Amino acid sequence: MNPILNKFSRKLTENEGQPGSRAMLYATGLDERTIRFPQIGVASAGFSGNPCNMHLNDLAAIVARELTALDVNGMTFNTIGVSDAISMGTFGMNFSLPSRDLIADCIETVMSGQWYDGLVAIMGCDKNLPGAAIAMGRLNRPALMIYGGSIHSGRHKGNKINVLSTFEAYGAKTVGLIDDEELGQIIRNACPGAGACGGMYTANTMSSSIEALGLSLPYSSSNPAVSDEKKQECTAAAAAIKNLLQLDLKPRDIVTRRSLENALVVVMALGGSTNAVLHYLAIARAFDLPLSLDDFQHISNHTPLIADLKPSGKYMMEDVHDSGGTPAILKILLDEGLLDGDCLTVTGKTLRENLEGIPPWNNEMNILVPVNKPLKPTAHLQILYGNIAPAGSVAKITGKEGDFFKGRARVFDSEDEAVETIKKGLIHKGDIVVIRYVGPKGGPGMPEMLKATAAIMGAGLGRDVALITDGRFSGGTHGFVVGHIAPEAIDGGPIALLEEGDMVTIDVRNNRIDANLNDEVWHQRRTDWAEPAPRNTPGVLYKYAQLVSSASAGCITDRPLI
Repeated sequence: MNPILNKFSRKLTENEGQPGSRAMLYATGLDERTIRFPQIGVASAGFSGNPCNMHLNDLAAIVARELTALDVNGMTFNTIGVSDAISMGTFGMNFSLPSRDLIADCIETVMSGQWYDGLVAIMGCDKNLPGAAIAMGRLNRPALMIYGGSIHSGRHKGNKINVLSTFEAYGAKTVGLIDDEELGQIIRNACPGAGACGGMYTANTMSSSIEALGLSLPYSSSNPAVSDEKKQECTAAAAAIKNLLQLDLKPRDIVTRRSLENALVVVMALGGSTNAVLHYLAIARAFDLPLSLDDFQHISNHTPLIADLKPSGKYMMEDVHDSGGTPAILKILLDEGLLDGDCLTVTGKTLRENLEGIPPWNNEMNILVPVNKPLKPTAHLQILYGNIAPAGSVAKITGKEGDFFKGRARVFDSEDEAVETIKKGLIHKGDIVVIRYVGPKGGPGMPEMLKATAAIMGAGLGRDVALITDGRFSGGTHGFVVGHIAPEAIDGGPIALLEEGDMVTIDVRNNRIDANLNDEVWHQRRTDWAEPAPRNTPGVLYKYAQLVSSASAGCITDRPLI
């Protein structure tokens, strides 16, 4: 007996009580035969103003064309995007994290309102990918993701550069290490075309781990944006989504506690972005799966850091592609017993079956080190608690920064204040820059602090200055940094009570972040503290601030925390 492939769309197309629905669909070009075909929503985050996304509509067109050849109706629609790299360091960055939930809402709205039978999501920049994954968990209809792929690297003086190079070059220019002409050369040559930022920043962190999670086809995360392989993947995706319809294999069959752990192992092993913590907390909740900060720490404790990838390392995702691609890395992790190979994927096969017979990893570039001789025996993402962060925080410590820092607090209530102070040369060795009131509610929107961390690195202070914040970091951030401090300052969290000159200790070995203040001082400061006027503006940020949960719960907006 043939399975029903149009399980949802038939409520409109095979229902006598819906004449208007059929009339409207005939107007789109369907006829008496094709109106009975299953309908797949092809969601593109394409828009022309961002290299990460500017080619996605072209990829969506390939998918829709190939679906037509398989007697499936590809119903293309768009969702929003925000370019983190373009908005970085401006008020526009406040809209970046909220865009994740808007993307999930957009996809859920169109898919549900139009009764589509399945979803192919074609995503590029950072928040696109987790937004689509959240929508898949909510909808639980056959679905897969296509990552738009990475940009090729730029070149400057014979070296590979990328967008992060421009932020650090600006920091170098402000302290006189380079001049305006060289800064201009770096800016003009950093981004040669379409594709997401090329290091193990947030987009590549999420795409690699989502491939391990099972929601994208093999090689999706490492196929470059401008490549024949990416076009071939779009063709294969059409056949794959029809197969998912035939199998009635849905995202909640694929995303389980075990596959979530696979995804997090990849984040840890590859040196991925701190943003993965926020995103996987939210993805897990969309799939009604338990996941906490302590789970991240447990996986970090048992996963070695083995990849020499930017921002803290040397190599880019294009180098991963040239060396065998993400599946070859997954095969190494599987063979080492770090992944569960029995988890299902969107191919309809298990992860282990997907990896059988793939070409082995070619390590001529030394991108990977052996698991038994890692760059760091435990992963770089560390969850810290203490009297500054009683509900937790996230540190990104690759080993190059050390694992202990003690210094005096330099306290700022905005990123701009901190950056101006760095530019003036007023931040010195041993300082701990504190940027607060930039959390999920306080920002609002929890902006990234890349401008500040890049200014520190560019000024040559990366090994000598730490930065802590209730905001978050770009996947491109490196240095001794601690973010996601919770409770956040606007909620009266202890970070709001720090004062200039307080001694702060960051002890990664013991997962602690503490100020050297006794209970009496904390009590007096809390008594004296007054909540500042909110920075809320009318519109989406106001709504976000009213709905958003703590960073320690993933900044979710779609349900109350219980």
